[in-house]
Amino acid sequence: MAQENQKDKEDLQPAEPAAAAAGELDAASRSLSEALRISFIVLKLIMIVLVGLFLLSAFETVGPDEQAIVLQFGKIRGEILEPRGRPYWVFPRPIEEIIKIPVAKKVPLDIRSFWYYQSPQRMLSEPSIEKTRVLPELDPIKDGYCITRSEQQEESISGSSGSDYNIVHSRWQFTYQITRPELFFKNVYVEDAKPGEIYFDVIKKSIEPLLQDLFEDAVVTTMVNYTINEVLSASSEIPDEVEEFLRTKLKEIESGIEITTASVLLTNKTWPRQVDDAFQDSHKASQESQKAISEARNYAQNILNEAAGTVAEQLSAALQDDSASEQAKELLWSQLAGTAQEKLFEARAYRSEVVDNARGSADYLQSLLPEYRKRPELVIQSIYRDATEEVLANVDEKFVIPKGAELRILVNRDPTIKRKSKAQETQQD
Repeated sequence: MAQENQKDKEDLQPAEPAAAAAGELDAASRSLSEALRISFIVLKLIMIVLVGLFLLSAFETVGPDEQAIVLQFGKIRGEILEPRGRPYWVFPRPIEEIIKIPVAKKVPLDIRSFWYYQSPQRMLSEPSIEKTRVLPELDPIKDGYCITRSEQQEESISGSSGSDYNIVHSRWQFTYQITRPELFFKNVYVEDAKPGEIYFDVIKKSIEPLLQDLFEDAVVTTMVNYTINEVLSASSEIPDEVEEFLRTKLKEIESGIEITTASVLLTNKTWPRQVDDAFQDSHKASQESQKAISEARNYAQNILNEAAGTVAEQLSAALQDDSASEQAKELLWSQLAGTAQEKLFEARAYRSEVVDNARGSADYLQSLLPEYRKRPELVIQSIYRDATEEVLANVDEKFVIPKGAELRILVNRDPTIKRKSKAQETQQD
């Protein structure tokens, strides 16, 4: 009996540690299961938050000075996004991407390609003409310049005409603006913005070399059509022509970039410093020549206006033109002014006087014709007597010499006898 109890105790002793171990295992499993459940819940919350943040990141706002295009797998989708009060929602990357382009910003750009070389310190001071440290010869590698049209000169004695090409230094400035984002994105290469970079700065860095090349082409093409004197006179015609040329080029390549109206400026220009003294003398002589020519033209125009008025040139052209009608000529004659009109009036008055006198004489002779046919000698004597009386009435001294009488001439006659003046004759009348 004792042995059986001892055996039972031996059988029961291994069972108690096993049961304890099994209980501990169940507790650990339950703890692990609980931990996994909590972790899964936390993971789900994190995923929900990430998904929410992912979806919220798809909301984009377009600023008041921007327009945006949406790229779907790298291709433009839909219309241009305009600024509005609420944000736009697009599929997040990599499905869709929104590109914002500042279309309201006007960016100025300085062009120094045609200016002579300056050190950074000199570039800050920006002198009009740097007369110090001038090299004896122009360096085409460092110094920029433009070639102007040749000055037309008079033919030489040999008959060959000469020409002289000049170069000029110039500085320019213009303002550009992106107005069509779709064309700009399609046809103009822009580098990808790196982390921390502003996209607009990347745009400027990418497109300004292109704009500078196009502008230089426009300047070279335009300046060769003008003389150096025309360039130095700062005429607005040259910048306007450069602007039109640049606009045409940007439109041809469909860049989506436009030049702001009247923004192309010729900010500075000068002749080569190496020939400063000689050019100033030449420029002064040219200015004096132009001044003399201008004064001569003004004088000629004033004389012409005084002589015939503003229609003088038109009348001269009409008189030389065989196809001009008589009515047009008469109209121009009637519009004459100045001394020509006075001379024309006097000529017409003289013509009328001559015609009236001739008509009066013809009427008088016509009235004498019947008497002349009856008694011609008596009529002739009467006409002769009337003419003699009219002639002698205007003579101060009269000498009647009978036929066959002796004629004596007194050389030193009385000097006090003078011919009556027209004023005295008028008073007597």
